[in-house]
Amino acid sequence: MKASPKRTQLLAALLKQSEGPTLEFKRSTGELVGALHTLCGYLNTAGGTVLFGVNRKGVAEGQQVSEQTIHEITATFGKFEPSPNIHIQRFKVKPGHEVIGLTVDDNPESIPYTFEGRAYERVGNTTRKMPQGQYEKLLLERAHAKRRWENQPAAGVKISDLDRKEILRTRELAIQQNRISPDTGRSIPEILDRLGLLTDGKVTQAAQMLYGKKFLPYYPQSLMKMGRFRGTQVTGEIVDNRQENLNAFQAVREGMAFLERTLPLGARFPKGKIFREDHFPIPMSALREILLNAVMHRDYSQAGGYVAIAVFDDRVEIRSCGDLPTGITVENLRGPHSSKPRNPLIAGAFHRTGAVEVWGRGTNRVIDECRRFGITPPTFEETQGFLFVTFKTNLIPGSQKSTEKSSEKGTEKSSEKGTEKSSEKGTEKSSEKILAILRSKPTASAEDLAVSLSLTSRAVEKQISALKVAGRLRRIGPDKGGHWEITR
Repeated sequence: MKASPKRTQLLAALLKQSEGPTLEFKRSTGELVGALHTLCGYLNTAGGTVLFGVNRKGVAEGQQVSEQTIHEITATFGKFEPSPNIHIQRFKVKPGHEVIGLTVDDNPESIPYTFEGRAYERVGNTTRKMPQGQYEKLLLERAHAKRRWENQPAAGVKISDLDRKEILRTRELAIQQNRISPDTGRSIPEILDRLGLLTDGKVTQAAQMLYGKKFLPYYPQSLMKMGRFRGTQVTGEIVDNRQENLNAFQAVREGMAFLERTLPLGARFPKGKIFREDHFPIPMSALREILLNAVMHRDYSQAGGYVAIAVFDDRVEIRSCGDLPTGITVENLRGPHSSKPRNPLIAGAFHRTGAVEVWGRGTNRVIDECRRFGITPPTFEETQGFLFVTFKTNLIPGSQKSTEKSSEKGTEKSSEKGTEKSSEKGTEKSSEKILAILRSKPTASAEDLAVSLSLTSRAVEKQISALKVAGRLRRIGPDKGGHWEITR
């Protein structure tokens, strides 16, 4: 078997990763039984890959592979219940030696899976038997999950009505994240089927909410509301008001673009440093995590529901329609808690792109990030059928300036004012906005930046080129799968 460049690159990318929740190395198929336990664990969590012919240090030694070897592997697949879709790949590493890869995609609707009558789960880089109580609980949830709003056929929606470009973007990102088989073709029906978004060949409502292009009159719950209010009440003057019907991926991008445009971008010169640091009053990574949760976990069955971002002088609120899942309280969100997605198909699509994990750690990461940033963590509140997440912060420019006590400090203050004025002008430049976005999302593409800043891709690429020439930005890794590093 001749090694193709594509397969060689894929194997190299996998070997760069460490063993963990979605990847495990086995020296040979002599460890097949343990590997199948791991695959069962992957099926019950987030999907993943087992590589045979790779040592614990991640070095591809390969093994001799015959048709009998492949037959022995595939013969064991019938021991899984329910029957999973397991993808087999072969990578030639040297004459007579290959690495074998077994990959499974996550499929929340079929959980829990068993192998030889026993369920397994993956925790970190360890596979273990699933506790009986957890197994019985998942069985009960599976029985009730057969008929949900998201997995019902979308009224009057055909595959051709969906956003092809958005679907292909999900495929590319999922392959990069090792969360969908790299053999998945570019056929839209095939991709949707892999994502569990077709029912008997029909588009599901989850697919419509993820990739739809037209929502009215049948799907008014696709509404995204974004507003900037002067003062501290919704009765105050509306400075900016946008209401649009958007699919889930668009809602996150547009919501983040709104926040980046609306929140003031401050600047300071840290002591002992010569370069200015720009920052928003709230870490963008924290806002993005909460917005993602609002879009993924809201109650889409309510036609009058929506997601809203409300910015006041003293806070930022992100609201989503629907109560928390049974057994989860607002107090739980402030500490360790399990992940219980209301919409596993919608959440699964975001997970495959690498936007989120599935371990119920999102709110904990937000709290930690706010503390590192030096601000108060957000509050969580359920009221009137909505979940409110509120970040307290002062958004009135100049309200926190200190009074100088001496003429010398007064001179320094005057100088600082001059710096602030020039800094404010600088924040209007697209290059500074690009840097601000890349600080919170280093993997953003030029296309993502263009959408966020309402610019053309060509204009963004021109700004990126100038930043690279100025030594402020450099690319780490390839165009696909790499990231940006801000050097100063």
